[in-house]
Amino acid sequence: MPKVIEDLWIMNNESGIMVFTRVFDEKLDSQLFGGFMSAINSFSEELNKEGLSSFELSKKRFIILKEGEFLFIASSNPKVKEKKVLSELKKIANKFFDTYKPVLKDWDNDVSVFTDFKDMIEDSLHEVLDKFKQAFWE
Repeated sequence: MPKVIEDLWIMNNESGIMVFTRVFDEKLDSQLFGGFMSAINSFSEELNKEGLSSFELSKKRFIILKEGEFLFIASSNPKVKEKKVLSELKKIANKFFDTYKPVLKDWDNDVSVFTDFKDMIEDSLHEVLDKFKQAFWE
């Protein structure tokens, strides 16, 4: 299956702490992005109980999956079907909870415990070479 997720953020929605990020071109501080996502999610939940599930900016679409007290946020090319991205995001969320369930029980907000998560989900994420190929050959 082609890799559909370009960037990934995992945020604790209760504390606003960004627990994991994997971003190619980090133009914005991850914690600042987390604060923005927390604020926009809170605002959208006031308007609609389910909150925001996606939004689009220029050449990126952002898909948001809420699982427990965590937000899983993925960016992708808008040409990729939202359903595909959401499916991959659900797999990532399941892997996150399966892997870190014991840690999350008594988690003390130390994000360093999640640093190895990138290796566990690399099958779902675009790599730099893939983006380079897309830019020149597609």
